[in-house]
Amino acid sequence: MTVDFFARHQAVLEEAVRAAASRAYWTPFPESPSPRNYGETANEEGRRAFEAVLGTDFPLDLPGATRMPGDEASPFGLDLNVAYPRLSPEQAVGAAARALAEWRRAGPQTWVGVSLEILHRLNRASFELAYAVQHTSGQGFMMAFQAGGPHAQDRGLEAVAYAWKEMAGIPQQARWEKPQGKQEPLRMEKQYTIVPRGVALVIGCSTFPTWNSYPGLFASLATGNTVIVKPHPTAILPLAITVRIAREVLAEAGVDPDVVQLAVHAVGDDTAQVLATHPEVRIVDFTGGKANGEWVEQHARQAQVYTEKSGVNAVIVDSADDVKAVARNLAFSLTLYSGQMCTAPQNIYVPRDGIRTARGHVGFDEVAGEIAAALENLTADAAKAPELLGAIQSPATEARIEAAEELGLPVLAQSRPLVHSQFPKARIRTPLLLRAEAGHPAIQREWFGPVAFVVATDSTAHSIALAGAGARTHGALTLSAYTTDQAVAQAVRETAEQAGVSLSLNLTGGIFVNQSAAFSDFHGTGANPAANAALCDTAFVASRFRVVQTRWHV
Repeated sequence: MTVDFFARHQAVLEEAVRAAASRAYWTPFPESPSPRNYGETANEEGRRAFEAVLGTDFPLDLPGATRMPGDEASPFGLDLNVAYPRLSPEQAVGAAARALAEWRRAGPQTWVGVSLEILHRLNRASFELAYAVQHTSGQGFMMAFQAGGPHAQDRGLEAVAYAWKEMAGIPQQARWEKPQGKQEPLRMEKQYTIVPRGVALVIGCSTFPTWNSYPGLFASLATGNTVIVKPHPTAILPLAITVRIAREVLAEAGVDPDVVQLAVHAVGDDTAQVLATHPEVRIVDFTGGKANGEWVEQHARQAQVYTEKSGVNAVIVDSADDVKAVARNLAFSLTLYSGQMCTAPQNIYVPRDGIRTARGHVGFDEVAGEIAAALENLTADAAKAPELLGAIQSPATEARIEAAEELGLPVLAQSRPLVHSQFPKARIRTPLLLRAEAGHPAIQREWFGPVAFVVATDSTAHSIALAGAGARTHGALTLSAYTTDQAVAQAVRETAEQAGVSLSLNLTGGIFVNQSAAFSDFHGTGANPAANAALCDTAFVASRFRVVQTRWHV
């Protein structure tokens, strides 16, 4: 290794390992885009870097690649027209396999050091990434900066920290002695070598192209695997920037840049399936819908597969001191990025007889009305609301809103189009809130996007049962509950543990159920159908490498 990146970033790595163990708040990557954190010119430089690639060939050299016009169309109406280098699946896998031997021999300190340097440079490129994420995912700029930049980098660093902790716990060499009574002990030298599984594939999603891809990318890279990054065809640019930076670092480290490659493809072709089932691909990280995720799980039999899929997230409202505070918190969770988050709530279960509050009994209609009113208030300012809502990433999501409107259910809050002052062509819709009965079939499926239901149940016990059954059957990444009764809180907690879903209790302040903090919150559990792994834990990294021993007599 020509540059000792491990030594350069060792202090940050050690802090990351400690943070993952303590689960306390920590980050080396400031989430505020303030010039105090990133410099006076960082925003302008990032914007110019983003604009410089629009309508051009993206500057990424992949040997043997042809050029492919991208299918990206900004949800804000901006024309991207970026062309990318395109490798066939066989070309990508072949290059990754050839680069693997040298990368394997480099060893854990190099793997981790290179990973840390890439993350450091990605942080320096956070504004460029923010504009790329904004105009591919539809996130508002502030969310695109935070989730697409520092928060995604946090998740990548968390994966590296877990990888290092697991690998560092294995000694390189040991002297083994077995007593033999009066005879000389048996003595052996044993050497332990960490070896990667092989070629890893990261299948990106359209809504969080970096946040959902960085854990798998860096978990595999830091454990010695070569990585093929396959973006969603409508959100290529953020991961193309990521791969460009990764290859620059690899070259400076004296390593074949093909350790990390980009695999782009057109909408609707079979590149993802061919790559996922290729015999040389030994790890697959997937984020996306249920059908595609299950296909990967069933068909990529040669690989270790990690998936995060769709689910039906629930909220249980039993009782509250202040129903307006509950409504405000839920309204924000439903509005943030137009509900296009795998953690966003969908089914809000409320007993049809109402709930207890500090000011007395409140009926179902009033609870539902408070949530609807909070939604209306939050989206009433046509100038401010688009920054919170962002834009609808896919026309399919917009069509889903229209399909929900045709269910014939009572409308509590109507979905309205809004006009963005800077991007008049942006697809912006406020959330649709419907009233449903517990037995309605619509609540048994995911309505990804700004669609939610206030569901009338027979009782809180009925609400808990529905939430638990939904998580076990359809999957869920989050569960939220509001109650002033400790017995109810314990019952919900028992259900959450049985269903394998993370629980948030009585959120009324500045924390929301669809937010997840690296180094503290486990994103997903791997214990229900919404995901087969957690971001991040030991299990997420430990199977990405193996230990091969050599032993001999002393």
